[in-house]
Amino acid sequence: MHEISDCVAGMDFIDAGAGPLVLLVHSSMAGARQWSALSQSLEHRSLVRAVNLFGYGNTPAWSGAMPPSLDDYAELLARAVPASAGPISIVGHSFGAAVAMQAAAHQLQGRVSRLVLIEPSLFYLLDCSEHWEAYCEISSLAAYTKRCIANGMPQAAAARFVDYWCGAGTWAASSPDKRAALTRLVALLPHEWNAVLQGDETLAEWRAALPQSTLVIAAGRTRRPSRELVDLLAQLRPDWECTTIGDADHMVPLTHAHLVNPIIKGFLAERQPAMAY
Repeated sequence: MHEISDCVAGMDFIDAGAGPLVLLVHSSMAGARQWSALSQSLEHRSLVRAVNLFGYGNTPAWSGAMPPSLDDYAELLARAVPASAGPISIVGHSFGAAVAMQAAAHQLQGRVSRLVLIEPSLFYLLDCSEHWEAYCEISSLAAYTKRCIANGMPQAAAARFVDYWCGAGTWAASSPDKRAALTRLVALLPHEWNAVLQGDETLAEWRAALPQSTLVIAAGRTRRPSRELVDLLAQLRPDWECTTIGDADHMVPLTHAHLVNPIIKGFLAERQPAMAY
C-alpha cells in the first residue's frame, strides 16, 4: 500500500489509492493508522483518506476557548473533502462514527452516498430515549475519566477506559510503550465525552438527515450502551443494513478486521443508488 500523509487547513490525514473518495474516521485513543488494513483493501478502487481528529497524528489539539462540540469535529472532517469531490462514502468507528453521523447529516449533507457506522458513540440518544441504565453506565465511565485526569492520574483513566472497551486485563497485558502512548492520548477524552453525551437533535431528525444507504456494524459481545444504541438505530431506520460480528467486542474493526473489512468493501462496492434521505 502506498500511503501519503498530508495536511489541509490544519487537518492531518493519510491517503491511499485513487478514485471516489472514502473517508475513514477513527475511534477515541486510536488515530488514522487504525484503518491501515481497510485502506489496503479499498485503495484499488477508491481514494481512501484516513483522517486524524483533534490532537491525533499531526492534527493540532483543540485550542478554542470553549470545549469542541460534535459540530466542531464534523467541520474538521468536512475540511478533508475537496470541493470538486463527487458523492463520497464515510466509514466511522465509535467516536469517529458519531462524527461521521454529524458530518453526513449537516456539514456534508447531500454529498454522502454511503455511510458505514461501527458502533457509533452518540450516547446522548440513550438519555433522550429513556435508556437510562445504559446512559448511566457510560456517563459513569466518562465521569471517572474526567476525574482522574483532573486529579493528575491519566494512567488510571487510560487503564479503566481500555479495560472497559477491550476487556478486563487488556491494559495489564499491553506493552509499556503502548501504555505510555495511551496515557498521553487520554487527555483528549474529556472533549470527546462532552461531544457525545450532550445533544438536542432528536431521533426523528437523525432519521430524516442520514442517507438511506447506511450500514451499521455491531459486535456480539459489546458493552450495553453501544448495544442499546445500535438497537435504537436499527429500529429508527429499518431500511438500513445491519450486521453483527458474533464473538467480538467494541474494538471489532481492529480485532476482527478479516471479517469486518470484506463486509465494508462489499457494501461500498454495490451499485451507487440515487441519493435518498
